[in-house]
Order: sequence, then C-alpha cells, then structure tokens
Amino acid sequence: MISWVAVSRMVETEAASNPEYRKQVSGKPLRSVAKGFTDEELLSKLSSFDVSIDHSSLEELCDQALSAQEISQPFLEQRVFKTKLEEQESDWIWICLLELWKRWFPDKLCFELLDDKIQDGYDLLESSQEKEACDLWLDAWSDVLRIFEKTGMISVKEFDKRFGGSQSLFNWVQDLEMELWNVGLKERQFLAARISLCEIMLQKFYAGKMGKGFELITGNWRRALAETYFKVGETSKAETLYREWLQVEPQWGYGWISWSDCYFFGQPSVEDLQKSEQILQEGLSNAGVRDRLDLLERLVDACKELGKNDKVQEIEQQIKDSSSRDIVREGQLHSINTAAAFASTSWPAAQKQKIGRKEPCPCGSGKKFKRCCGQNT
Repeated sequence: MISWVAVSRMVETEAASNPEYRKQVSGKPLRSVAKGFTDEELLSKLSSFDVSIDHSSLEELCDQALSAQEISQPFLEQRVFKTKLEEQESDWIWICLLELWKRWFPDKLCFELLDDKIQDGYDLLESSQEKEACDLWLDAWSDVLRIFEKTGMISVKEFDKRFGGSQSLFNWVQDLEMELWNVGLKERQFLAARISLCEIMLQKFYAGKMGKGFELITGNWRRALAETYFKVGETSKAETLYREWLQVEPQWGYGWISWSDCYFFGQPSVEDLQKSEQILQEGLSNAGVRDRLDLLERLVDACKELGKNDKVQEIEQQIKDSSSRDIVREGQLHSINTAAAFASTSWPAAQKQKIGRKEPCPCGSGKKFKRCCGQNT
C-alpha cells in the first residue's frame, strides 16, 4: 500500500507544475504549507483537532513507531467526520505531527524522513550534484539498516510492504549502487561504500539465491561487488569471487561477461585483452550457457582489438546463424537468408539498443550507461 507521504509528494509535485491543479489544492493541508508554521502554530493546529501533544509525549510516540502515519492513525480513528471537508482537513494531524518529528527528533528513525532523503537525493542527481546525492543516500542507507535491526524484518519485500514509499527499496538500492560506482571513479571512498552495500545485500538478502526468479537481481549484485574489487586493485579477490560463483553456476552468461569486461574496458594491455578473450571462450565452452549471443558479441569486440580478423568473421557468422535460427523458432515469417542479411545490416544498431543500464558506457567514460550517454536515450 502506498504511504501518505508518497501520495502527498505526488500532489505537491503536480501542483508545482500544473497551475490549474494548484488552484484545486489551494488551501488544503500540504506539507509545504506546514513548513512555514512555527512550532506553536503546529501545536495549535493539532489542538483544533483535539490532539494534545508536547515534546516529551511526541518523543515517546516516535520511539514506539516508524512513521508519523502510524502515530496519526489512532487519533483519526477516534474522530467521527461529519463532512468530507472535515475529513480532508484532518490531514493536518499527520502533517503537523510529521513536521514536529522532523524538527524535534530528526535522528529518530522515520519512514517519511527516509522517503524525503531518498527523493532529495534524486533531486540532487537531476542538478548534477552526484557526490552530494551519494552522501545523502548513504545516510539514508544507514537508516534502512537501522530499521531492519529495530523491526527484525528479514527481506526487501517485507520492508517495501511496510514502507510504501515514493521509491521502493528494491529499486532505490540499485540506483544507489550505480551512483556509487560513477562517483567512485573520481572519489575512491565511494567504491569502498559500494563494496559494503553489495556485500550486505548479498549476505543479508540474496545469499545463495540464483536460479529462477533470482538470477537477474542476485547476478547484478554479484557483478557489482566483483567489478568494484577489481577496480580498487583487489584483483585476486575479484578473480576468486567470479571463479567461485561460476563453478557453481557455469551457465551464468553475464557472470562470464562481467569477468571479461574487467579486463576489456579502460586502457587494456594486450595481456588484458587476451585474458578477456580467454574468459569469454571458457564461458562459451559450457553447454547451455545463457546469453550466448551476448557472449559472442563481446568476443567479437575482444578479437577486433587483438587484430584477429579471421576469428571475428567466424564469430560474426555464428551470430548471424544463431539470430536466424531464433527468428525462425519464434515463428516470424522470414527466410534464413533474409534473417542473416537483416542481422548483418542491423547489427550495429541492435548492439547499441542492447546496452544494459548498468553496463559500462561504450563512450569510454567508465560510468554506467544509464548515467552517461544512456541519459539521452
């Protein structure tokens, strides 16, 4: 269920950009209005709804709850609303309690304040303040871990069900991981923070979970962890992780790709490119390896860099043949020859379209595609 703070944020966001809607909500309870109230005015507003509160009593309530919404609900349940307008006006109870919580007890765990930190981080990203966004988000991540500890919740799904925020924890932590990489390319302490984040996510929430339903998310966290170890110079640690995971799950195609990419991107030496090629070849040698075409695409790139033109032609023919078989298998009305010709002429465009949001940007910046050239696609 979506939280009140998420609904409130949507209302205020729409009002900020839509003059007609702004007129409709004029005079209605809004958080932005409550920010301009003094403490005394907030307490007076609460008193008008028969809510008597002071610093010590609110502190006790905050210690027992995780949100101003939780605190407000008993007060609302005690009231009988005679009109729809009176019911709408009662939103002031939650808004005033939240504003007082924010002022008086900003360090106490609160879902609404966590939601604010996360959204403020996105606003900072929009204004190209990536470092500041990461600093704020790491503070928010600390709050998340404290909430897990306080409540005993054991899964991201359980957290999101109770949180109901403007962003789900499931999605937000992935954005945090990606931004820590981008900022960490210049300020290395953020790479250390990324390692910590990845290790917690894997150990606490996705330990040993691959297979159906977990392959993508667990695989992404594994790749992020190993590539970060590689980036900070702990090559042997990265190698050990990839080898351990791929011995258990040799069909994990993007595990092989991620390992190979560690040696391919940046300013690779001939030895690095050879290592990249060797890893891809090893991955392709596994029967039933997933994302085989993507492995072959990466192998083409490696062989081109190494000047192995005959090998490039051989692999590209494998790709065309595989693409043609896939088209026929899916029931599309194309001949094998037509499909092969289409694959030949459309391959560069298809390759661009298939770049994942967390893949290294092909422009060579080192950043993830979504936060580099992918922002304009």
